[in-house]
Amino acid sequence: MKRFIIVLLFIYAALNYKCFGGNIPNIYSDQRALHVDDILTILINESAQAGSQSATNTDKEHSYNVSGQGGSGLLSLLPKFGATAGTSAKYDGAGSTTREGSLVATISARVIKVLDNGNLVIEGNKTIEVNDEKGIIKISGIVRPMDIQQNNLVYSSNIADAQIMYSGKGIATNGQRPGVLARFFNWIF
Repeated sequence: MKRFIIVLLFIYAALNYKCFGGNIPNIYSDQRALHVDDILTILINESAQAGSQSATNTDKEHSYNVSGQGGSGLLSLLPKFGATAGTSAKYDGAGSTTREGSLVATISARVIKVLDNGNLVIEGNKTIEVNDEKGIIKISGIVRPMDIQQNNLVYSSNIADAQIMYSGKGIATNGQRPGVLARFFNWIF
């Protein structure tokens, strides 16, 4: 009778575990983020470089010439006349721009949605404040489960539709901004 009760208890425990979805982690496998609200560590290592140059040269010349004979007969009082005019326009313009930037950071991101194909939609924010200077990093995109490394690490180059934003607020950021008069004259001209 004792054995029968013990067997029933084991069957009852097994059914409850199966029915209520008990989740006991496996100590022999890597626990990868695959569900909503799981956390990933994103290693951002991005650099961008762009440049553009343009040059314009134009040269236009026009000349006009008008002449007439003097009058004859009753109009002989009219003298000979002539006029010559010319215009010329030249323009030489050149412009170039270069922009270079790099961002190296580590940020945690949360899985906010699991797509039908198993890919993970992620989103993360990080704010760092040092000496009244605030740096804000935001990241979002789509991660394939196969791109998740050990310890739930994902490289930013493996994020599809990645949107990585870095902005700053504070004294140093405000010091880089032109003054009111400079911005006004740049707007006019």
